[in-house]
Amino acid sequence: MKYVGQADYQHQSMPRVGVLLTNLGTPEAPTAKALRPYLKQFLWDPRVVEVPRPIWWLILNGIILNTRPKRSAEAYSAVWNERGSPLLAHLEDQVAGVAERLHSRFGDRFIVRGAMRYGAPAIADVLSDMFHEGMQKLVVLPLYPQYGGPTTGSTYDEVSNDLVRRRWLPSLRFISSYHDDPRYIGAVADSIRAHWQAHGRAEQLVLSYHGMPKRYLTEGDPYHCQCHKTSRLIGEALGVTEAEMLTTFQSRFGREEWLQPYTDETLQLLPNEGVTSVQIVCPGFSADCLETIEEIDMENRDTFLIAGGTRYEYIPCLNAQPSHLDALTDLIADELGGWLNAKSDPENSAALARKLGATR
Repeated sequence: MKYVGQADYQHQSMPRVGVLLTNLGTPEAPTAKALRPYLKQFLWDPRVVEVPRPIWWLILNGIILNTRPKRSAEAYSAVWNERGSPLLAHLEDQVAGVAERLHSRFGDRFIVRGAMRYGAPAIADVLSDMFHEGMQKLVVLPLYPQYGGPTTGSTYDEVSNDLVRRRWLPSLRFISSYHDDPRYIGAVADSIRAHWQAHGRAEQLVLSYHGMPKRYLTEGDPYHCQCHKTSRLIGEALGVTEAEMLTTFQSRFGREEWLQPYTDETLQLLPNEGVTSVQIVCPGFSADCLETIEEIDMENRDTFLIAGGTRYEYIPCLNAQPSHLDALTDLIADELGGWLNAKSDPENSAALARKLGATR
């Protein structure tokens, strides 16, 4: 193997702590042309689709990539705004907010950046920039509250794929989940309370999470259990009874069974059961994106109203709300134990290194 990153470590650099916030990804534009490479990268990840590669290659390249980009482009066109991709815009705001808080609390020792697992800005590109800026320690926070192999696990894979090629490696801390962190739970509960204060309460509170094949649960993925724990803690914080809230799962595809109950089928059935007003929130998403804006706030709204519902309200994700940024900053601060106490004299280190023959 040829290692890369000759400038990864420089003796004269002031050691800095890198903070990398990541999310799933986004195409560069809401067009079929832009969707094809994005979907190819996303759907080829073995963490996302656990099908034998030869079979899946034929399905992906022979069918899906010839049909799905156009349909997905139409959906993305419905959510694209003046800043482009909503998910990327929210990530930029979250990075700026966390950076401001870290610098205020600990000083200018941080390099805070955002990256996408699929699409741009790519994790490998962002890590390269962070190394060039003097990063010697790294905290990675995937913005998925609940751990899932196709999300958090895949992010770890991508970070590792980059680091394994580097001659010098930083100290690394990776936050795999924060589904039961009291600060995160409190931020979600506060956002729901604020909505209730402004609009009143509906008959049913629905907490919808991204779906996953049921097989992943039976094979050991903790995602399903962590989603239910998040729901329970939010309910306890709000003082909501089990009868007043539901946990559901959205965004399934393919033929195999996914985690149930399904969000769309639940919303279709509720009016027949006498529930005609619902409020829905997505505690598994740190930022609004295609799956919350187009699927939950548009498609599922129509599903519920056509089925006989009369009131449907989507409570937005936390995005860059101050309480959310505070919670994320606290999570990162928890991982810094001992890192900020180390003293450094880069000029002296560089001089001593040069005496020993170092060129950087």
